[in-house]
Amino acid sequence: MTRNFKEAVEHRRTYYNITNSSPISDHEIKELIAFAVKNVPSAFNSQSTRIVLLLGKNHKKFWDITKEALKAIVPAEAFEKTLAKINTSFDCGYGTVLFFEDMEVVENLQKAFPSYKDNFPVWSQQTSAMHQFAIWTMLEDAGLGASLQHYNPLIDEKVQNEWKLNPNWKLIAQMPFGTPTKEPGEKEFNPIQERFFTFE
Repeated sequence: MTRNFKEAVEHRRTYYNITNSSPISDHEIKELIAFAVKNVPSAFNSQSTRIVLLLGKNHKKFWDITKEALKAIVPAEAFEKTLAKINTSFDCGYGTVLFFEDMEVVENLQKAFPSYKDNFPVWSQQTSAMHQFAIWTMLEDAGLGASLQHYNPLIDEKVQNEWKLNPNWKLIAQMPFGTPTKEPGEKEFNPIQERFFTFE
């Protein structure tokens, strides 16, 4: 990291203005994501998160699939605005990270530990969230801008079919990224006193 951990966390933001370029190599991007997949914790060490990295034509194909799916359900008068948002904020990027959870792992844990049955789907979502945050922060620390999107479940089946993915994988989120062209505005914070409490 070029920043220390606290600085990297503070600097992580949502970037909607990105380009189809990267300040680091594809190999470095893969290394960064693999590092997160290996080291981010999970409940019961379940390691249920599955990551798919889409670059080049695969990145473009993903957003074509998303646009086609949205066109089928968004009213024509509103679709142009939707299309413009995707084209200028996501499709225009360098790549997309897809976050999945392997539901077979979750279901096996439910069977093995029935007293925790209702918790495992929740813990699975928490595991995915930690991966999202770690990868998002490290991408930004490497000079890339990213945002977190949720076009699932609308696109799930087409994504599974296009990349021949395991049908037990559940799509959780999508993270388009690229070199930022514009800094986001100032971030607003609610008073910390309303969100953090100490009892001594």
